[in-house]
Amino acid sequence: MNDIFSAMTNKINIYKRFLLLFSVFVSFSVFAQTENGAEAPKPAKFNAGELIIDHITDSHEWHIAGHLAVPLPVILYSQDKGLSVFASSHLEGGEVYNGYKLNKNEIVAVNADGTTDEVATSKLWDISITKNVASMFVSIVLMLWMFISAAKAYSRNPGKAPKGMQSLLEPLIIFVRDDIAKSAIGEKKYKKYLPFLLTVFFFIWINNMLGLIPFIPGGANLTGNIAVGMTLAIIVFLITIFSANWNYWRHILAMPGVPFGVLFILTPIEIFGMFLKPMVLMIRLFANMLAGHIIALSFFCLIFIFAEMNTGLGYGVAVFSVAFTIFMGMLELLVAFLQAYVFTLLAAMYFGSAIEEHHHEEAHH
Repeated sequence: MNDIFSAMTNKINIYKRFLLLFSVFVSFSVFAQTENGAEAPKPAKFNAGELIIDHITDSHEWHIAGHLAVPLPVILYSQDKGLSVFASSHLEGGEVYNGYKLNKNEIVAVNADGTTDEVATSKLWDISITKNVASMFVSIVLMLWMFISAAKAYSRNPGKAPKGMQSLLEPLIIFVRDDIAKSAIGEKKYKKYLPFLLTVFFFIWINNMLGLIPFIPGGANLTGNIAVGMTLAIIVFLITIFSANWNYWRHILAMPGVPFGVLFILTPIEIFGMFLKPMVLMIRLFANMLAGHIIALSFFCLIFIFAEMNTGLGYGVAVFSVAFTIFMGMLELLVAFLQAYVFTLLAAMYFGSAIEEHHHEEAHH
């Protein structure tokens, strides 16, 4: 089962790399034409790069359609002004409110003349509820509803066949338990790590799925944010370190059977590899989800890019762009599950390697 998923993941990654390179080529071509071309840029000219960046980055508002957006709470703290709480709509269009303004999705403190106060900005604590944070709260509420509903159904109907939410969750829970936790950690100790593995699997999968929904409460690129991947990777790293037994540390610091002189080369490599593993988790999740959004949006933007050249050409490209965007959407449904599976599997493998007993000790016991 793991080999099948690994082969599918490799093929999808190769395919997505090719499409991402093509998308970057198209974007650079558009930017080069805009900046270096003979024609002056029009005020209402479609900017594909701006649209893509606005979608994949975090924001202080939740865009719905056109100029319609839901403002989100801005929560700031500074030593001079104390706590400031207001709606992000006060900062629309570069407006200054209470001594603050929005500069490229970043809130900065401003002087009386409207210029940025670098000193005050460096001391500013921004704990605002951004689009990614709001999306994370939505996913947490959704997870709580799913699991609490399933738990109540089990308590009401013990021993009966699952139905409703149970029928959705039970196969996935059994899949994570049997094909990930048991196979990577072992029959004896997998239960200790199963709650975390289930949580991280459903958290990534649900947020990946929400990111594919183009309207509220979806549309946020939460798992394509490197901070989210880094946080999950750090948690996996800490669990691995604090779970590690003597056998793990012995293989890291002084591998048995290796000449003493070779350890000066091998030990630093092993220590570097210990930190490299969570970095792989972070980059794999971040890069794959970010690439999927960029590819789909790039091909969708081709419609408007060619429509500016010629209306008929725009309609002609629209047929292929929409078809390919739908195809990418279907592919992203698979990728959303695969990335949750791969992250959870690698985390379980790291846990398993940290608690693995020495073969001689297992034979002795």
